[in-house]
Amino acid sequence: MKVLLTSLNSKYIHTNLAIRYLNTYCEDIEAVNFSIKEFTINDHIPEILREIFKERPDILCFSCYIWNIEETIKLVQLYKSIAPTTKIILGGPEVTYDAVHWMNKIEEIDFIVKGEGEETYYQLIKHLIKGQEYKDIKGIVYRENPKNIRENPNRELLVLDKIPFPYGKNLSNLENKIIYYESSRGCPFKCQYCLSSTIEGVRYISLDRVKKDLTFFINAGVKQVKFVDRTFNCDRNRTKAIVEFIIGKGGKTNFHFEFAADLIDQELLEIFKSAPIGMFQLEIGIQSTHLPTLKEIQRINNFEKIKRAVHSIKSYNNIHQHVDLIAGLPYEDYNTFKNSFNEVYNLKADMLQLGFLKILRGSAIESNKEKHGYKYSPFPPYEVLSNNYISYEDIVKLKLVEEILERYSNSHIFDYTIDFLIENKYPTPFSFFEHFSQFWEERNLFNISHSQKNLYKIFRDFLIYYHGEDIHILMDLLKFDYLLTHKGPLPDFLEGYSSKRNKKEKIFDFLKEPENIAKYLPEFIGRTSKDIYKHVHFEEFNGRIGNFIGIEGKSNALESFTLVFYFPKQRINIINKAIYKKIIL
Repeated sequence: MKVLLTSLNSKYIHTNLAIRYLNTYCEDIEAVNFSIKEFTINDHIPEILREIFKERPDILCFSCYIWNIEETIKLVQLYKSIAPTTKIILGGPEVTYDAVHWMNKIEEIDFIVKGEGEETYYQLIKHLIKGQEYKDIKGIVYRENPKNIRENPNRELLVLDKIPFPYGKNLSNLENKIIYYESSRGCPFKCQYCLSSTIEGVRYISLDRVKKDLTFFINAGVKQVKFVDRTFNCDRNRTKAIVEFIIGKGGKTNFHFEFAADLIDQELLEIFKSAPIGMFQLEIGIQSTHLPTLKEIQRINNFEKIKRAVHSIKSYNNIHQHVDLIAGLPYEDYNTFKNSFNEVYNLKADMLQLGFLKILRGSAIESNKEKHGYKYSPFPPYEVLSNNYISYEDIVKLKLVEEILERYSNSHIFDYTIDFLIENKYPTPFSFFEHFSQFWEERNLFNISHSQKNLYKIFRDFLIYYHGEDIHILMDLLKFDYLLTHKGPLPDFLEGYSSKRNKKEKIFDFLKEPENIAKYLPEFIGRTSKDIYKHVHFEEFNGRIGNFIGIEGKSNALESFTLVFYFPKQRINIINKAIYKKIIL
């Protein structure tokens, strides 16, 4: 008998942890050929169907989430039409919390495995291959007959150490992909919008097992391991033990955790301070700073502690921090959300993700949707359209702000220009992003694909249109931002704002002097001036921007200085940017 486990990931670099757990959990079942095939939601349905058909599975299993359920249902219906005797099993959070609904809606589904699926799936497969009665298996939903659907009681939760390591003995087929891993299940918080709040308590894989698993990833040279633990640092001592272990093992693997920043104490901060650049990445869910909202969603946090932790880690310049906000939560209108945005933006984390509330099946917020007047899409991912506090018009405005935030702030290719504008031209960070998004909307720029260079050009046009009185300072900052993140030369539309172009002869005279190379470009000692010239860029700047970029400024705008830019062989910052030094030609 042949069993195929499959799922449609949101991106090619992603992997599905759930189907790997199911596959390894069933390794001792004899006379069954288990296999895994993964696709993405961007693959064409006919091509996926063809690939599945080539496997000729007797049992076909899909892992279902909000991002893939629509495509999955299409495949279920199509495959059943060409292979009607194949048993089709669905599992995953998207079908767990309203399983009877899905069975009634899609007649081609034979079984749904609810909740934590390893043992339920194991028992169901064993009964199916032996032709045994399965009506008493806990955790399944099935058809007693074409018109009658039966939902069995949920299964007891597993001891996690009984679940085998899901990645086998090698990762050769997962090169350059993100590896997902969990060291715990459950969450100590009861956030009303999250499905993790439906399960009491937190269960852990033993520390020895976790260390063994992580050693395997590090020795295999995995690029990134993304922990799916809902709140990785809910147990402080365990967190410190794992983080110290990873630092001690070394290697080049990046580890991504979801953290509650207000639970980070000074001891853990000191441990983080010792970490190599790029070893860790923290995702910090703040969601809102509006107290009535936090109380309603049962996610009270201490923003002052969050602020101290984020600022401390930021100062170490070795760990990427990603903070989250959610628009559309109860009691938060457009103006209070502005305040949440400003407070969280001012943390200066490496990335601010502005998300929009999803009304998930089975969540507490879905149960209270009438209380707050929620209007949301009936189609996955069930995103909020409006509620009693925020209109659809305001949601649309925030969508535009989110796109500008992603393109211009989270990309880190306009940092100095944006900082100057927020500090000198706008009362708050939100007011800048709101204004810039209006500029884009008025010119229908959101509906067009843009290259990175075109983003600079659009920003230049915005600055000329609204901030012409400071255009020379702003253009120099825009040039500076460009050269921090791109190898020269400058694009034509920025070159016109150079005070004067440095002559090539002067640059080569500078590069021919060994003392200059030793002092300003030590990475290039021993290389010819012609070779060095290929890797560096010299640019002249208005004297008045010096203080904004950490160079001693000059009061006279006509006085200028020259900077040399180059990209180091090894990263010296969490955001990989060029090194720049002030020189005299």
